[in-house]
Amino acid sequence: MAIGIPDRAAEASTFSPLGDARSRSDLVVESIRGAILSGKLAPGEMLVERRIADELQVSKTPVREALIVLARSGLVDVTRNRGSAVRELSLGEVRHIYEMRALIEPWAVGSALANPGNTFIEAQAALDEAAAFGAVGDQGARALSNRRFHRIMYRACDNTFLVAALDGMQDMTALATTGILWEKWPTWDAEAAEHQALLDAANTGDRDLVESLVRSHIEHTLDRIRMLQSES
Repeated sequence: MAIGIPDRAAEASTFSPLGDARSRSDLVVESIRGAILSGKLAPGEMLVERRIADELQVSKTPVREALIVLARSGLVDVTRNRGSAVRELSLGEVRHIYEMRALIEPWAVGSALANPGNTFIEAQAALDEAAAFGAVGDQGARALSNRRFHRIMYRACDNTFLVAALDGMQDMTALATTGILWEKWPTWDAEAAEHQALLDAANTGDRDLVESLVRSHIEHTLDRIRMLQSES
């Protein structure tokens, strides 16, 4: 029997509050995406339109539209019989995501570093935020802060197609991190040290070192994924 979204009446809201600046559908997309990437909605969990609409205090229409958008982005699976559910990534899919990141993210960060006037001031704030969430045991929020750190590091790359591709892979990475990787290997402290070393190198302007650190950071996780695949 399919399991719907748990009754959270007595708990904190799963979804972020909606504002008024953008369309209702856009706001619903961001709220559901945040709940998925932070781990508040687990891989495989059913996304029941009426329950989401009631919690967000909207009609079912923007929820339905949001789920279509999230299905296109790869975060939600939609089937005729079961409805919508948070995507469950296989180990093979996670490996493919990290292999793609290892190929293009080092160059993107290096390119961003070479962009005149680019600074990484916000990146330190993201790392500090991640550490604060980690200190209180909120690993879902920590994963989102780590995602923000990575995006800050590559977003000034002048190849907008590459930035868009990495944004999508970062969503998949956050889904894999909270749903699979951190459950197997609680490596957040080691990753935090690698993030800080990367930022320190970026602040020196050493492009070769930065690209090398990005690549090794990603490949450390790739090695663990391959090891897990070989054991299964």
